[in-house]
Amino acid sequence: MVLFFTKIIAYQFTHSLAILTDALESIVNVIAGFIGLYSLYVAAKPRDLDHPYGHGKAEFVSAAIEGGLIVAAGVMIIYETVLNFVQESPLQKLDTGLWLIGITAVINFIAGAICLNIGKQNNSLALQASGKHLQIDTVSTLGIIAGLVVILLTKLYWLDKLIALGMSALIIYNGYKIIRASLAGIMDEADMKLLTQFITVLNENRRPNWIDLHNLRVIKYGALLHIDCHLTVPWYLNIHEAHLEIDELAKLIKKQFGDAIELFVHTDGCLPFSCTICTKNDCPVRQQPMKARLEWTLQDIIANRKHQL
Repeated sequence: MVLFFTKIIAYQFTHSLAILTDALESIVNVIAGFIGLYSLYVAAKPRDLDHPYGHGKAEFVSAAIEGGLIVAAGVMIIYETVLNFVQESPLQKLDTGLWLIGITAVINFIAGAICLNIGKQNNSLALQASGKHLQIDTVSTLGIIAGLVVILLTKLYWLDKLIALGMSALIIYNGYKIIRASLAGIMDEADMKLLTQFITVLNENRRPNWIDLHNLRVIKYGALLHIDCHLTVPWYLNIHEAHLEIDELAKLIKKQFGDAIELFVHTDGCLPFSCTICTKNDCPVRQQPMKARLEWTLQDIIANRKHQL
C-alpha cells in the first residue's frame, strides 16, 4: 500500500501516464496480495469429508483472480492513455518522480524475490504468482524510469503515451500467462516438465524388481503432489515383498521431490512377454532371455504399456 501511494504522489508531481500505469499495477499487487494470503490459509486446511484431496486448488483460483486483475489493470491503462490523447496534461517535475518510483522498484524486486523463493520451496502457485507479479512490476518500473530519463533529456513528451501503451501490453500479456497457468492447474493439465523429471529419476535409480512402470499421473493440489501409477514386479513376489518395492519407490520420490507426496501404486505381476525387458539376473522362472533394457520415456510411461507389448 505504501508503494502504491508513493507512485500516486509521483504521478501527482509529474502527470506522467507511464507512472500512472505503475501506480495502477501496484494497487493490483495490494488486492492480489490479500487474495493470495487468504488462498494460502484455505489451501493449508486439512482434507475433510467434502474435500478428500485437501484444499490446495484454492491457490489456482487465487492465481486466476490475480491474473484477471492484472489484465484489468492493463486495459485501464490503455483507456487512460487514449483519454489523455483528447485531454492532454503537460508533464512536470520528472526528476522528482524518477527518484520516487526508483525507490519502489528496489523494494518490489526484493519482495518479489522473497515470494518466489518461498513459493518454489513450498510448491505454492499463489506465492510464485505474487512473486512473479512483483518482479514484473519491477521490470516495468525500470522500463518507465528509462523512458522518463529519455523524455527528460530529449523533451519528447509524446513518448510518455507510447511507454504507457507498451507497459500496458506487457502487463496484459503477463496477466494472461498467470491465468493460463492457473487454469492448467484447475483442469489437471499434465505438467510435462515435472513428468520428465520423474522419469529421469526413475530411470537412474531403477531396481531389478521394477520390470515396468506405466499409467503415471501427477496432479498438484497446492503444495501436495498426488501421484498414481502401475508398477510391474515379478509375479512370484508375495504381498509383503511387493509392498516393500512400493516403499522403496516412495522413498525415492520423496527424497527427490519432498515429503508433500501422496502416492498410489497398483502392482501388476509380470507375464511371459516381460522376460525380454526384465533386468533381473537371478530370476528363477525366466522363460526368455532379456533382449534389451527398456528405457522409460515420457510417451511410454504415461501409456498403458500392456496394450502395446
